[in-house]
Amino acid sequence: MKKRFISLMVAGVLASSMLLGGCGQPQAAGGGAGAEPKDTGKVIILYPGEETDEMANFIDNQLNPKLKEEIGEEVELVYKGWDQYWEQKDIMLSAGDAIDLYWDGLQDIGIMVNKKQCQPLDELIATYGQDMKKVIPDGQLSGGVVDGIQYGIPSAYAPSSGMFQLVCVREDLLEEVGMNDIQTPDDLAEYAEKVAEAHSEISGPADIIYKPLTRYFQEEPLTWGSAGDTVVYGEKTKKAYNYFESEAFKKVAQFNRSMYEKGLYRDELTTNYNERDSRMQQGTYIWVEGSIGKENEIISSVRANAPDAVLKSYILDPEQDKYITACGGEVLCVPYSAQNPIGAIKFVNWLYTNKDNYMFALYGPEGENYTVEDGRIVLNDPAFGGYFYEWMFRNVNYQMFTTDVTDEFIDTYTHWDDNAIESDIMAFHFDNTNVKSEQTAIGEIWNTQIMPILCGYVDYDTEFPKVQQALKDAGMDKYLEEVQKQLDEYLASKK
Repeated sequence: MKKRFISLMVAGVLASSMLLGGCGQPQAAGGGAGAEPKDTGKVIILYPGEETDEMANFIDNQLNPKLKEEIGEEVELVYKGWDQYWEQKDIMLSAGDAIDLYWDGLQDIGIMVNKKQCQPLDELIATYGQDMKKVIPDGQLSGGVVDGIQYGIPSAYAPSSGMFQLVCVREDLLEEVGMNDIQTPDDLAEYAEKVAEAHSEISGPADIIYKPLTRYFQEEPLTWGSAGDTVVYGEKTKKAYNYFESEAFKKVAQFNRSMYEKGLYRDELTTNYNERDSRMQQGTYIWVEGSIGKENEIISSVRANAPDAVLKSYILDPEQDKYITACGGEVLCVPYSAQNPIGAIKFVNWLYTNKDNYMFALYGPEGENYTVEDGRIVLNDPAFGGYFYEWMFRNVNYQMFTTDVTDEFIDTYTHWDDNAIESDIMAFHFDNTNVKSEQTAIGEIWNTQIMPILCGYVDYDTEFPKVQQALKDAGMDKYLEEVQKQLDEYLASKK
């Protein structure tokens, strides 16, 4: 779904970085207290990844002249590499750096509000974002609402049920070893064993895929929300649970341990968890956590190292219900330190105003890098990955597929959400104000003790009793009680 590499130090509960309160008091949009929003004519965007000559040329010589003429704005991208993006984002926003627009994961919007990293957008959108609202419906926008205030723009509007529950595999290797489907953990183990036997040069799995495995082992549908990976929500019981004390956690840990004991997992899956996506793109690994469409997002990178690679995403136990939640997807935010909040919303609105603008931002002028034939994108160079990340702005009203995407996938994608269920906690945002110290302590335990168990790096039966007591001492019961209290209030308000 996206190129977000969640590090071991922030996986799940997002550890200490998500637990800190806001630094100082926020300022009004565009400057000092009480100041009216400004429009400086330049939108500074904090952007994950590395700058390329192609992107710089596109921004300077094609996009900015067009934006200047049509909306009176230009954009400037401030790049931070994937390995440091979230840490640097926190530092820059706490320091009040002049950033007008930034991206993050939608599941963290409540935390960003608590940390005073994003300002209210209701008036800005009402004045400068009306075209955007024609293709991002209110139901989608509600994912960026906290306490009745629009703090973020959920920018990826597309099929999304079963978020984080898929596994993206090397389909070419799967077929080569005589298999044609993945539905269970046993299928995954068999696939890994057969590939290891046939290809000593292949490195095995790139990821311990604990969320797809949790889907298979769960006793009732479990949903992760804005309280981090410490807590899961039971869709049937309407209760919040300590994920670590669930039967699903135990079974995931035991499965992953068996993979280590068979020699199918490498130590780097635990010690360098944050590199799981980059590992997969090296072309020597066989699976990574997937999403609907991820195979198309990363295939060009994989084929740069394995030219014959084919990717396909599977969902374990496909007969189970799929839930739509706001704990996945992308969000665009405007910080209080923004010097040009008006321009930030004008730019996002421009991108969504029509399909021509959308395609221009993602792929440049038609005829230069691509043409459109029969509703498909024909790339002049198959290695061209576009300019702005497609997954960051994906919109079902404008989305097009390249010619190498199969009709079978498009049909599956189009109907992916047909029978999906909207989660009860679709727009629930947890406020950690009352349990910051407990959440910090739990985050430390996650980093040092829980992740090795979850990954199968150490034995569950031997190590978990120690962790269970440590969690209790850290205030896990109080933390869970606070989550449940807020959940009950949220569910009552919906009625």
